[in-house]
Amino acid sequence: MWPQLGAVCYINMLVCRRSLLPVGLFKRRRGAAQANHARHLSRCKALVYANHGDPSHVIRLENVDLPPVGPKDVLVQIMAAPINPADINMIQGTYAILPDLPAVGGNEGVAQVVEVGGKVTSLQAGDWVIPRDAGVGTWRTAAVLDEDDLIAVPSDVPLLAAATLGVNPCTAFRMLADFENLEPGDSVIQNAANSGVGQAVIQIAAARGINTINVIRDRLEFTQLSDRLKALGASHVIKEDALRKPEMKELFKMCPKPKLALNAVGGKSATELLRHLQVGGSMVTYGGMSKQPVTVPVSALIFKDVKVCGFWVTQWKRQHSHGAFRAMLDELCALLRQEKLSAPACAQVALDDYRQALDAAVQPFTSAKQILIT
Repeated sequence: MWPQLGAVCYINMLVCRRSLLPVGLFKRRRGAAQANHARHLSRCKALVYANHGDPSHVIRLENVDLPPVGPKDVLVQIMAAPINPADINMIQGTYAILPDLPAVGGNEGVAQVVEVGGKVTSLQAGDWVIPRDAGVGTWRTAAVLDEDDLIAVPSDVPLLAAATLGVNPCTAFRMLADFENLEPGDSVIQNAANSGVGQAVIQIAAARGINTINVIRDRLEFTQLSDRLKALGASHVIKEDALRKPEMKELFKMCPKPKLALNAVGGKSATELLRHLQVGGSMVTYGGMSKQPVTVPVSALIFKDVKVCGFWVTQWKRQHSHGAFRAMLDELCALLRQEKLSAPACAQVALDDYRQALDAAVQPFTSAKQILIT
């Protein structure tokens, strides 16, 4: 479902009818529509929290005044914003970075530019944009942000794919590129394979001819989930308890042992991934859903020379240039256009129904990412 954009939809309608209007009249009407729309965006709805705690208890939907658009500012209308685990942790007060309170929830999403300040050079009205960094607060209908806080994305990619582009696909892309020299025919093993990152890993790896061994928890709908992951390009989908069974030897007759293990769970699951790495392979931890420490057997370090690393995409963005981020987004958008990459399974929820979305986001065994549509 696409959000209603008011006058922006009117602008798009004029664009569609441009050939029917004299150029001068078209420009005057478009300019008047944009200015009128900007005037109407003096306030927005936002999901705000003034204290840390359970999101269902501390989040409130409020009307918030928007500041004036300064010379380097951009007024945007948020179209869609996901609920990610990091968003929940930030509200709980357990994440590595925390905004000053009160704060608006959400770190990811896609917006359309409505108005730009006089000194803005990289963006213009109508552009689609996503946040460059965490902490901007995307769970709202509109925002005034600094030009440097945003980066443009093409408007010809699907809305939900754009809304979920900046975190999970970027995490998957970097982990596949930065830790091991993976060639077509190589293998990667990962737990939490049905997560947003996991689904992106499957698709990006498949596009590069890399095998994926995908570990998910047992559940009633295991077969349906396995089939869905295989439809995305998963080479193998197994249950966690299979990692210690003889069937793994049979699996490795069909593909080589993995060079790379991707861990979002921790605890025993991470230790089991390590057991199946090639000599000299790497395990990269990017999450800890079990809230259990990663235990590394001494034998893995001494006799297999495995490397144990961590990855945080927010840190990567802060340590790399705008150009490096731009190049990665361009590659990901090319995969989207080629239909080799898609948004994760999503459930679209209106902003006013945020309680429903927050409750669903924290349920165990969930396979659909909650997307707030404004």
